[in-house]
Formats: sequence, structure tokens, C-alpha cells
Amino acid sequence: MTLPEAKDLSHLLSAEAASRKSSPLKSAFKYYGLPGMTFLGGGLPLSDYFPFDKISADIPTAPFKNGIGAQVTKEDKTVVEVFKKRELNDPAIKDIELSRSLQYGYTEGAVELISFLKEHTEMVHKPKYSDWNLISSVGNTQSWDATLRTFCTRGDNILVEEYSFSSALETVHAQGINTIPVCMDAEGIIPSSLAKQLDEWVGFNKPKLLYTICTGQNPTGSSLTAARRREIYEIACKHDLIVVEDEPYYFLQMEAYTTDLEKRNQRHVHSHEEFLKAMVPSYLSLDTEGRVIRLDSFSKVLAPGLRFGWIVGQEQLLERYIRLHEVSIQCPSGVTQSLTNGLLQRWGQSGYLDWLIGLRSEYTHKRDVAIDAVSKYFPTEVTEFVPPVAGMFFTTAFDASKHPKFEEFGKDPLKVENSIYERGLEEGCLMIPGSWFKVEGESNPPQPKVPTTTNPNLIFFRGTYAAVPLDALEHGLEKFGKAVKLEFGL
Repeated sequence: MTLPEAKDLSHLLSAEAASRKSSPLKSAFKYYGLPGMTFLGGGLPLSDYFPFDKISADIPTAPFKNGIGAQVTKEDKTVVEVFKKRELNDPAIKDIELSRSLQYGYTEGAVELISFLKEHTEMVHKPKYSDWNLISSVGNTQSWDATLRTFCTRGDNILVEEYSFSSALETVHAQGINTIPVCMDAEGIIPSSLAKQLDEWVGFNKPKLLYTICTGQNPTGSSLTAARRREIYEIACKHDLIVVEDEPYYFLQMEAYTTDLEKRNQRHVHSHEEFLKAMVPSYLSLDTEGRVIRLDSFSKVLAPGLRFGWIVGQEQLLERYIRLHEVSIQCPSGVTQSLTNGLLQRWGQSGYLDWLIGLRSEYTHKRDVAIDAVSKYFPTEVTEFVPPVAGMFFTTAFDASKHPKFEEFGKDPLKVENSIYERGLEEGCLMIPGSWFKVEGESNPPQPKVPTTTNPNLIFFRGTYAAVPLDALEHGLEKFGKAVKLEFGL
């Protein structure tokens, strides 16, 4: 079946992005390395003077029989060795030799690594139009900054989940862009609320971009269902929106929480096919018009310090990102690209899926320990929670009106929130107040607030089960539970 081409959405580009021109110097680099060509056109230092002849790393061998968190031993390790000189590298492996990766590189990313990621994207998301592509970034934070510059001009409005990642919000505010909150509930964005905001918008400056952390949402831990994603995508098509799916937690999806230990022991994903089938459909997999920009990253599945991410979208829009990257990041770290590519080429697509399946199992267990501890140590009289089905975060909500100083605090839930936060610090456990992630902004005309709960006095705190060992996780939640009990006199 022949796939359609993406819709022309160039009218949604910012003035800055539309005005960018390609660099004539960059265009000359297509002749670099051609046989018989003496290339004197670029300021490229000889690789002879790079003081790195080889980089190496011990990595676990797929399919990780001892688990992904086990100490790598001599028997189950693979050695990644990447040499400066091409001829010293194994010709059977698509390594990126150091003479190339440590040079000024391709803005799009090294061909070998980008090819692996395109194959991975095709396997997982199966894009529905023909002219899609992906390019490298230095992680989702930078990808988001580039996205804003590509589509927005100072004074523009964008739609954001009513609670969102504070660093992402600061990136928006620093560029003089207004955030318009979209109402959420325990499953994420409420499609009917989004539709109402856009259907009733009056005047100019209607939002043209929706930013969503749709799986394992930060901070709420919510995950959009497949049905809601389809509804929201249809709304985006109707109102000509770009959907930016920021998905660092996509592969940290997990089985539903249960207290039944026998069922816990039986829940395993046994094959690659079962694993991929269990994934909630991405916006990218639903996109037929090329209006989804997907931000992906190795930060939560390999290591944040790699600072390598990638942006998936239609080629016409990605070309504008490339022009921006040429004069900003240029390209991600060459060492990162050689090492990461070396790992992935040795694992292959099959081994990488084995790794992701192992992560699913590990995070499911960590989530279970966290929610078990909340159930055990937090006072049920004032506590509400929904066990997450993806990501690194969970939230616990408290009824501020039941706090003994609620009247004294002027019936202000935020004062109760701050009091609990400070008591948690005194007891030795830090969880982040939900108000720190609150999005400010108004629709045009202002929309009546659709409550995410029937109780307006609920406050919540964000915790993570990813950052500490399991014993420390349980002990920390025991301390925070004690702080809540003291605050509420229970």
C-alpha cells in the first residue's frame, strides 16, 4: 500500500523559522570524503591530532539473562571498542569511527545511528504517511526549545496540560509565549474540554500548538488512553494544531497495579510482539497529515548524561529544525554517538527490545513497592491516589479542608500544601508540591474551570520511584506518611 504524503503545514512556522536559509558552507560538505577530492573548503582539523585512539565500554549482553540491573560479569558482557581509524573497526559492525564522530558532524546525526532509530521507529510506531523522517537532538529539553522557536513567535499562545513539567514551562515563558492550560483528570487531557476551548475561541492569536507529555505524565503520572489520543488528534486536525508529544517515558509503560501477589508473579511480557502490542498507540502512529512532532530520548531508557535525543516528524518541517541546529547545537556529542551506536549495533533491534522489556519489569516492580508503601503508611482518611501505569512518577492527593489549621490558613489549600511540604522535610523526605507545576493562562474568551475533582480543596504531591533503592523508597514514604499524619493530627 502506498502511503500518502504529509499535509503542507508550512503556514504554521514561526517568522524566525520561515526566514532561515541554508548555509552555503554546509552545502559544500556533500563533497567531503569523495574519492579524488582535495577538500580545502572547511575548517576541519586532521583527525591525526585527536588524542583519542580508541574508546571502549563493557555492556551487558542481550538478552540479559541475569536481568538488566545485574552487575556485568566476564561471562555476560560484551565489549564495545570503537577505534579512530576506520580500518581497525570490525567491518561486520556499523561502528562510527572516531576520526568521523569527533569531527564536525552531520547536523541530522550520524547515518548509522539515525538509520537504527528509523528502523526502530518504523517497527514501534508504523508512521501512516510516506515523507516522515527523524533528526538528532541533545535531548528532549533542547528538542522542545527548538520546537518553540520553529513554530512560535513572542506573544503566541500554546496549549499545555494544566499541570506540566516546570522546566518545559520555563522554556516557554523565557521566549515570551503564553501557556493556555487544558483541563485534566486521572487519565490526562479531557478531550471535550480541549474541544470546547478551541470551538469557542474568539479573536486572533488562536493556539496552533498543543504540548503534551502523554505517557507517564510529569508530574501527575497520568497516561492518555488510545481512545482519548484519537479524539485529541481529530480535534487537532479540525483546528489545524501541531501536536507535540514529549515522550521520554513511553517505554516505561507497565502492567496495572494489583495487590494480588499471585497475579503479580504471573504478569510477564513474553515476546517482542506482546511487548509492542501492549504499548498504547502514540500520536505519531495515528498521524496521517504530518502534524505530530514526536520528541524522543535515551535519557530514561539508557542514561540522561548521554544527551542524545531525536525528533520525528514530516521532512518539510524537520528541514527547518536542521537550519536552526546548524547555527545552535550543530550536532550531538560525537563520543555519545559512537558509544551509543556501538551499543545498539551490538544489541540489534531485538536486543534493544529485550532491554526495554527488562525496564518494563523493573519499573513495574518499583511502582508496586511505592504504591504498597503509600497504602501502608499514608492515612486513608485524607489520602487519595491513582496507581500510575507508566513513567517514573506517582502522586498522592490530600483533602486540605480536613487539616486542623484550614480555617486559620484562611481556607487556602496552598498554605496546607506548604505546611505538609515543610513537615516532610523535617521528617527527612522530600516530595514536590503539585502547585509548582501549575500552568497559568487564560483562553479567549476565558473558559469556566472544569474541575479535575469534585473536591476543590484537594492538593497533591509528586514522588518518584526511580531515584533511590527500594528499601530507601519504602523508608522515605514511611517518613512522609508520618509527616502527613502529624499535619492532620492522625
